[in-house]
Amino acid sequence: MFSEERRKRILDYLIRHNRATVKELAEILNVSKVTLRADLNSMESEGLLQRTHGGATLIESRPELPPTTSFSVREKTNQAEKRAIGKIAADMVSTGQCIILDASSTCLEMARILVTQQKRLTILTNGIMTALELRENPQFTVILIGGILRLGSAGLEGSLGTHILKEINVDTMYTSANGFVYDDGLTDFNVYEVELKKSMASSAQKIVALLDHTKIGRSSIASFVAPQDIDIIITDSGAAEEDLVKLRQMGLEVVVA
Repeated sequence: MFSEERRKRILDYLIRHNRATVKELAEILNVSKVTLRADLNSMESEGLLQRTHGGATLIESRPELPPTTSFSVREKTNQAEKRAIGKIAADMVSTGQCIILDASSTCLEMARILVTQQKRLTILTNGIMTALELRENPQFTVILIGGILRLGSAGLEGSLGTHILKEINVDTMYTSANGFVYDDGLTDFNVYEVELKKSMASSAQKIVALLDHTKIGRSSIASFVAPQDIDIIITDSGAAEEDLVKLRQMGLEVVVA
């Protein structure tokens, strides 16, 4: 088992149980305690967990994220491609629907187009900037999913507000990701936001992934939507032809902006 897969399984276990011992993780992953301790030490140095005597636990607060992961930086990256993807996604939405938009910069571009359209919609989002954008349309009912706001982010995260997802019938979730890989599907670097995205995805009848070409083939720390659960991928013209072919061979509908 490669170290990246071990790290994902360690985080998945900690998310479910909050804490774990070196012994139980080593047995679950079938690796030596020496290897497991090295993994935990490395993950602690990246701010993903906190080492304890004999094990590890999830941490309540994390160090400031690297500048490349801050929303202000991501919002300006590949903006033209994100805008083109957002336009196609916005045009897919029909009046009367209930949809979810995540807190990604691509969904923000979608919201900027959607707000100009004359549609009656209910929109749930964990994106603060997305919610502020959408409130300008009087035909929209905008519901902000509550949670924790961290430094460098424009989205709420955690499971505090997920109860609302059980009370509303959601047609489609529009979501982006830090990356998409063929085995794991949509992945992200923030395990706390990943848990919220899992809840949002499970409440929706349909999943539409908004992925600019730089995200296809890029892996991150944790998966939140498996490939077989994605209905449509919208990408841009920079996507490699071999990637488009492979995605379609997997049975995914692919739209190129």
